[in-house]
Amino acid sequence: MILKGFDELKRFLEKPRNIVVVGHRNPDGDAMGSTLALKHYLAKKGHNCTVVVPNEYPEFLNWLPGSENTYRFDWQNSQSKRVIDNSDLIFLLDFNALHRVGHDMQKILEAYPNDFAMIDHHQQPDDMKYMYSDVEICSTCQMVYQFIEMNNDLDFIDVDIATCLYTGIMTDTGSFRFRSTTSRTHRVIADLIDKGAENDRIHNNVYDANSYNRLLLLGQALSNLQILPSYKTAYITLTNEEKNRFDFQKGDTEGVVNYALSLKGIIFAAIFIEDKEQGIIKISFRSKGDFSVNKFSRNHFNGGGHDNAAGGKSEESMQETITNFTSLLSEYQSDLETAYED
Repeated sequence: MILKGFDELKRFLEKPRNIVVVGHRNPDGDAMGSTLALKHYLAKKGHNCTVVVPNEYPEFLNWLPGSENTYRFDWQNSQSKRVIDNSDLIFLLDFNALHRVGHDMQKILEAYPNDFAMIDHHQQPDDMKYMYSDVEICSTCQMVYQFIEMNNDLDFIDVDIATCLYTGIMTDTGSFRFRSTTSRTHRVIADLIDKGAENDRIHNNVYDANSYNRLLLLGQALSNLQILPSYKTAYITLTNEEKNRFDFQKGDTEGVVNYALSLKGIIFAAIFIEDKEQGIIKISFRSKGDFSVNKFSRNHFNGGGHDNAAGGKSEESMQETITNFTSLLSEYQSDLETAYED
């Protein structure tokens, strides 16, 4: 764990400040839950606080309390720049380096004259003046809970904050089934339920509001599933044409890679999604046991994340990317064979 400048940050926040809270590009449940929860908490402490995210977040998160007042940098550019320029401090949540916000927003943040406070659980974070970094914690939302706790302010957690935090912890732990889910996580979740988080409603809003086209897209993805049993590996592909055929919306592929990982005997899973707009193949990696997809992605696909969940990208074609991926597996065969399987 890295806890840097915490006492100084507490003193800085004793007076009302203008604060911006930023999440990463393509924000997920943990990014949206943590940024909105921190915003609500800081507002209750008397600060003027605004959430800015780099681009669109999935529709299944647009019910989160406070999401309607969030600025999107990509199409609310002038408003986003104004609140950034007028802020005394920027919180960076659920990402470990400024490039994770995308090139245009990165340039704005790099020119920012004041300080950053990072709260994040990803490996190898950039150095900031104020830092709370812990790769052992399952989600940034749990870290925000513990940040509030460090300030002796758990009584400030109301139903809105509890709902946002529960959502991020639930999504980043795969509904509490991933290895990173600890007894501490369950105690935090219990407290959030006590403070008003409706666990059944939150789960339904995130996972049980599928569109017809989203289910058809899932069917297409599963029909593209490939298994490489000698490497205990499975992968899924989705082309741009397949996405368009089923009216793809942001968030429609959330969690699809976990279907590949759920296969008996599979240790390593990946999904490769063509993104014509960015000119890349977006990749999500998942693993079981001791096989680190963070290292694999950092070494080969310009990405990273956690030991059992990471992202990456390729600027080659889909076929070239798959060929490259499968050719690498022989280098990791012994690691895959000895990785612990639950």
